[in-house]
Amino acid sequence: MAEIKRDMPREYHEAVVHWQKHNFPDYPKLVQLWDRYFPRDEPFCLCAKLADDVDPEIQLGDRKGQPKALSPKELPQDAAHLLLGQIRAQASTEFGSIQQHEGTLARAADPQDQAWVLRVMAEELRHGYQMVHLLTSQDWSSVTEQKPADMVEEILNMNTGSHVLAAFNLEFDSFTDNVVFAALIDRVGKYQLSMQKVSAYEPYAASMPPMLKEEAFHLAAGVVPLRRWVERAAKGDALVTMEVIQKSVVKWFVRGLEMFGDDRPGGHGGDDAVRMGLKDMNNRQAQDSYIAEVQKVLDDLNERYVRAKRPDLSRDEADALYAKLKREKGSADGIAYEDLLRLPDRRFFRRRGEGAFQMYGFDGQTFDDPEKCIADVAAHLPEAYRASVDVRHWSNMLRKVHAGEVSLKDAIKSMPRLARVGGSCPCARSVRWVMDVDGGGASGEGARLHP
Repeated sequence: MAEIKRDMPREYHEAVVHWQKHNFPDYPKLVQLWDRYFPRDEPFCLCAKLADDVDPEIQLGDRKGQPKALSPKELPQDAAHLLLGQIRAQASTEFGSIQQHEGTLARAADPQDQAWVLRVMAEELRHGYQMVHLLTSQDWSSVTEQKPADMVEEILNMNTGSHVLAAFNLEFDSFTDNVVFAALIDRVGKYQLSMQKVSAYEPYAASMPPMLKEEAFHLAAGVVPLRRWVERAAKGDALVTMEVIQKSVVKWFVRGLEMFGDDRPGGHGGDDAVRMGLKDMNNRQAQDSYIAEVQKVLDDLNERYVRAKRPDLSRDEADALYAKLKREKGSADGIAYEDLLRLPDRRFFRRRGEGAFQMYGFDGQTFDDPEKCIADVAAHLPEAYRASVDVRHWSNMLRKVHAGEVSLKDAIKSMPRLARVGGSCPCARSVRWVMDVDGGGASGEGARLHP
């Protein structure tokens, strides 16, 4: 895949660099570590990358066979509006994940794991840069009154608690979150990028292949450490347990499901994007595939756990033992089904989509008492997360919905707001992120866009 690399105009490039200095201070370490951990890969580039071999024709939907749009004004109005929302949401996720990772990056027990996550963060920064490039390289005035500088400022001022998607508004509790997030939430990102590589907007479609190439490493940064961890847990390492991993899996899997949007069975969530040629699957189809893929990841981890737990068995015998445990959900040969990694029912602990604020348990059982449902949810979540405002908000809304005090519609609209006053940058009150270029040069990092 041949790639074209592009830089943004200086003022926007420097805006992203300014954001990096305040939100991702560990970024310079990557240069020091690159040759040690990634000697065969080309050096990191903070730039936009575009594939130069995308299909020039729309591949599906109502306008299939027509030329892809090269500017927003060439798209139907409704498609351009939806596309703009996709780009903004994607940008929010990229910058948001860096803010989450940064908080616990230093807690890694293994230097390689830390270096891998550091690379993930840098590539997320590049992906955010890529989205800002899409917002600033074309005229969006046909679908929004916001100026490019204002759109960029809005995105760069988001913080954990004010991002578009709920998964990026959760604080990490430990480095376990860094790893499980990469394995599960970045996997949702892979699905979104894969669906959007057919986009009827050619610059967006051309952005997807380079991002997908990098996303593959992000998944490895999650799965590879987990493979080591489950084997250590099987051997009795007191510092790594299946219970800790399991609870982190539940925390992120549930929020990951909601990233697909409206997933109600029989619904039409995402159908408009398919009809407009912006995606190749609707929400439910993509989510079904995601659940099946995550289950395969857990199957692989569980098989590795059983093999390490029972080294006296051949590989085939150990895999057969796991299959029996999964099928019968009991205990055999010193291993219990509850010792293994499991996915909750897709309706469990939901705030959006199917099962939102309904009383479904981990295994899909139903409750008639909110307190029993809350207790079941709490039992499957990490201790630090149980004490968070996020879980408190969900439990309060569940009680109010089932007491008739709040409508389900209003509960779904509600969201705990954790945004810090003044934005994510310490100097956000005096800097509008995008520097004003006057007379051919920027006046410095603290320059203002407007007087």
